[in-house]
Amino acid sequence: MLLIHCPYCKESRDQSEFSPAGEAFIARPKSPEGISDEEWADYVFYRTNHKGNHWEQWVHSNGCRKYFLVERSTISHQILQVAPFGARNSETEL
Repeated sequence: MLLIHCPYCKESRDQSEFSPAGEAFIARPKSPEGISDEEWADYVFYRTNHKGNHWEQWVHSNGCRKYFLVERSTISHQILQVAPFGARNSETEL
């Protein structure tokens, strides 16, 4: 079981209080009406799913109900850092 620190509640809580909300930093197409069905499907359904450190969105579903960012190792499941939603603009900037 993971302990996840909520950057809004300012405390670490059991993983069962949180829900994963997918990969972070997925850019929505600027003109969705102008892209093909294949490009739209790629945006909606396909994610990198790579091995190593990975930024995800989580929500404190049994707490403050706010979304935030978690950097987690997909190998060890260790949580490396958390950040409030909107505190980061990309995977390379903190």
